[in-house]
Amino acid sequence: MNSYTLAELAPGLAESFTVTVTEDMMRQFYAITGDCSPIHMDAAYAAERGYAGRVVYGMLGASFFSTLAGVYLPGEHCLLHSVEAKFAKPVMVGDVLTVSGKVTEVNGTFGEVTIKAVITNQDGQKVTRGLIKAGVEK
Repeated sequence: MNSYTLAELAPGLAESFTVTVTEDMMRQFYAITGDCSPIHMDAAYAAERGYAGRVVYGMLGASFFSTLAGVYLPGEHCLLHSVEAKFAKPVMVGDVLTVSGKVTEVNGTFGEVTIKAVITNQDGQKVTRGLIKAGVEK
């Protein structure tokens, strides 16, 4: 876990990590949220709509922005203020995702950092874009 303080953050600082989306993650997300949409639960239903299999919950993928901020950038001194996510392409079970973030602004007055984030799949395709604002300990 990283532990950047506000004074250590500057525009351009970047961090990333990789994660593979698993069936177990899908089961756990369903158990937590109760989202039983057939696009996520039923492979035949998803196939009828032109997908190779069940589509991963968008918010499951976007939840990795929490990991990015809380573990990597800035890490332990972070408290999320907001996360904006835009879903560019569907994520499938088994996809290997690289979650990357880069500091674009540090606001010393408010003790807040802005991070431009992106999630790409194993083919280098952007699947999710994000904008994170987080409070950071000085």
